[in-house]
Amino acid sequence: MIDNRYLDRISLDPGVMGGKACIRGTRVTAGRIVSQIGAGETIEELLADYPYIEREDVMQALQFAAWLAQGHTTVPAEA
Repeated sequence: MIDNRYLDRISLDPGVMGGKACIRGTRVTAGRIVSQIGAGETIEELLADYPYIEREDVMQALQFAAWLAQGHTTVPAEA
């Protein structure tokens, strides 16, 4: 299991976006970030689109997606 300290910017809250993994304190889902990167958007473009998130938020969303894609499950630390 991944150490939740490395996902301290990802939160799961049933009251926010239906419980989807989000960047802490926002309604931006990790899935949206990963989808936009997969569609060719750069990190710089994401940061311009969402000025309230940081580069490390994007990196943790990607790390979270990679972890799930490997078939693992985890519950990120609540922020």
